[in-house]
Amino acid sequence: MVKRLDATEKALEMIQLLSEQHGDLMFYQAGGCCEGTQPQCFEKGGFFPRMNDVCIGTINGYEFWVDRDLFEYWQYSHFTLDVLDGFGPGGFSLETPYNKTFKIHYRLFTEEELKNLEPVKRME
Repeated sequence: MVKRLDATEKALEMIQLLSEQHGDLMFYQAGGCCEGTQPQCFEKGGFFPRMNDVCIGTINGYEFWVDRDLFEYWQYSHFTLDVLDGFGPGGFSLETPYNKTFKIHYRLFTEEELKNLEPVKRME
């Protein structure tokens, strides 16, 4: 099965730091507006995905949820979670006090990858 989600080494280091401080985590990427389109990191249960939002995978066992409308647009793309220096657009994410912001790098799946994608989980 082809994974829909990966993370850079820098992102994994930040996730480790945040999990040591906050415990179990979760990620949510909204479709825009107040949250922007940057992924947000919360303590597990600190954000409630909406009906039909999509979990595209996990990073270190932590679920990564995507807004249902955003997923419809990006469903044929691989997500790579990265972390950059600077303050992101949302400001609610746990990495913000470290002057960091999570970011997604996208690439389109190949035709071969599309045939073997991991299934997604939808919020019911």
